[in-house]
Amino acid sequence: MGSKQIAQETFDDAVQENIAEFEMDPEEAVREAVQQFESQGVDLSNIVKAVRSPSSENGQRQKHEILLTLDSLGRAVDASALAELPEQLQTFTEQCREQLAFRYLAGQNGAYSVVFSACQLALGDRNLLLQAFSTLSALLDGQPDLLDSAGQELLLQMLRERREDAEVTLVGIRCVRHACLKHEQNRQDFVKGGILPLLTGAIIQHGDSADVVRTAASALRVMTFDDDIRVPFGHAHDHAKMIVLENDGLRVLIEAAKAFTDNSSVLSELCATLSRLSVRNEFCQEIVDLGGLNFMVTLLADCMDHPDVVKQVLSAIRAVAGNDDVKDAIVDAGGTDLIVLAISHHLANPQICEQGCAALCVLALRKPENCGVIMEGGGALAALQAMKAHPREVAVQKQACMLIRNLVSRSRDFSQPILDMGAENLITEARAAHRDCDDVAKAALRDLGCKVELRELWTGQKGSLAQ
Repeated sequence: MGSKQIAQETFDDAVQENIAEFEMDPEEAVREAVQQFESQGVDLSNIVKAVRSPSSENGQRQKHEILLTLDSLGRAVDASALAELPEQLQTFTEQCREQLAFRYLAGQNGAYSVVFSACQLALGDRNLLLQAFSTLSALLDGQPDLLDSAGQELLLQMLRERREDAEVTLVGIRCVRHACLKHEQNRQDFVKGGILPLLTGAIIQHGDSADVVRTAASALRVMTFDDDIRVPFGHAHDHAKMIVLENDGLRVLIEAAKAFTDNSSVLSELCATLSRLSVRNEFCQEIVDLGGLNFMVTLLADCMDHPDVVKQVLSAIRAVAGNDDVKDAIVDAGGTDLIVLAISHHLANPQICEQGCAALCVLALRKPENCGVIMEGGGALAALQAMKAHPREVAVQKQACMLIRNLVSRSRDFSQPILDMGAENLITEARAAHRDCDDVAKAALRDLGCKVELRELWTGQKGSLAQ
């Protein structure tokens, strides 16, 4: 994708030029403009790739459909025409959900203030309120910068005052989630405003609603993200600790899972959030003590054919295994066999191979007894098969190399069986193909007892070679 940006008007002018000067039909004019800008390395992801529609008002320049809809919505809001708002909001929401470019263009043309005003007008009418905040959610998707402090306070107010209403709670949490993805300041502002107890409270109060539980768990997880490239140091770790220590987050999530034993999508979401909260040794142990490990292992066994669920569970097992006592609990629960089965069953899926190898790697670390269980269960062979299946996936190669090293570093008797599986060639190839694999591959080869050739770098000075 290109890194250069252009304004919507620039693209529209190029399309109009193709139509006027080169007599192209509209579709051809748009295709030509797209090809022209993309060949120059321009990122068109936020550009509406269509011909502007004629405006209904005389003397006005042509506008894109989304802006015409926004104009109609704005007039209804300005006139406080409550009877017209539902239809206008619905049309605008549908167009926003079609693609990011539509809502981006709307956002650049004052859509947020119009939708915010609609939300304020709708506070006294539940049905209209649901529609207005659904529109806000659609607009904020991918555009968290649009939300201001007044919008934050309005959302917090609605979630507090209507906490008993599952549908209103759901649409409010969706807005919060969109506003906090890739936006550290919004996350910090919402946490200071009290969003965490509102989210855990929603899971407790609406524990029978799959949508509320899933969405609230996802929003909690977003609060632990460090995904805003504009901020060097976020509060992800602090937020995770607050969720656990101040809001009993682990117990809330694990208790919620008991109501959805047959709903893999909810359980997967809860699993993913538990993974993000496993930031301290005692938190990992608490997850086991509360029954979280049992539900993870059961979920992995029951949903082996669902790759998205498998990936989330493997990630969660990897996270909680940071605690040495939990490592033993995972092995005792039969977790290693299930992890090996997951890798073998989804050998074509690089993400599952990566997470599976990573989970086994953590289980093997400083645990010779666990290494024996992993070897007996075919873990080393599964890792090497993953390397063979994904030679270009550096993450798979790296995690597999680290697993092999952990298996033999304290159990040299495993070296020859692993070498007999063809490990040396695969690890050597990974080292040659991926610079990021050099250190871990070299360590694995060394601990396997292989001869390791040091890479040499010519420094430019006579007689000087540096490793």
